[in-house]
Amino acid sequence: MTPTGERASIEVDEYLPHPPGKVWRALSEPDLLARWLMPNDFEPVVGHRFTFAAKPIPSVGFDGRITCEVLAVEEHRLLRISWHGGGLDTTVTWRLAPEGRGTRLFIEHAGFDLDDPVNAYAFRGMGSGWRSDVLRSLHTTLSALS
Repeated sequence: MTPTGERASIEVDEYLPHPPGKVWRALSEPDLLARWLMPNDFEPVVGHRFTFAAKPIPSVGFDGRITCEVLAVEEHRLLRISWHGGGLDTTVTWRLAPEGRGTRLFIEHAGFDLDDPVNAYAFRGMGSGWRSDVLRSLHTTLSALS
């Protein structure tokens, strides 16, 4: 996690022992994305608006709805989305880089206002979540694909 000016970003990179095309499928096909991240109505088309359905957290006023828009798509290389929900107005970027026989996946969840208590809470929780639960689910999804 690194601060960037007045905003902070969660930055994660992970080696995945799968080729970029397979990792791209897990990022860009709605049913596969739902397996490792959240149910969604995603399409990998710039300008497409979609929703993730997360578990609600009533104690912080989060209803479980994350509204998003696809901001950038470079097939097998980059996917960037806006991420709005639960008081957040952030972006998530996934970058893929071939590495040996696999792929290095870089994740950046950017735009957290650490002066805002809701953003600070989300930053702490999502920082550990991206590193553990989400990546573990992604590994499991990729291993199950043919």
